[in-house]
Amino acid sequence: MASKTVIVGSAVGLHARPASIIADAAGEYDEDIFLSKVGEEDDEEPTEAASSLMIMAMGAEKGDQVVVTSDNAEAVEKIAGLIERDLDAE
Repeated sequence: MASKTVIVGSAVGLHARPASIIADAAGEYDEDIFLSKVGEEDDEEPTEAASSLMIMAMGAEKGDQVVVTSDNAEAVEKIAGLIERDLDAE
């Protein structure tokens, strides 16, 4: 399984617009893609990257670290790249 830890770049965190962009991109892959906020409790289930509501529920803010994991390394790179960008500025 591939994984990458990135820092949230969007100015107001992973709220509606960034979450929607990330979920749409994750939905383009057949493999599951998961997000986990660094520092969360060990018993927290990873978040499905294809669900904008689940991404928003993570409560990830600018500067938080998020781990992206999937069996598809290309998908990990794509989603990690989106999380790092300030999607509100585009």
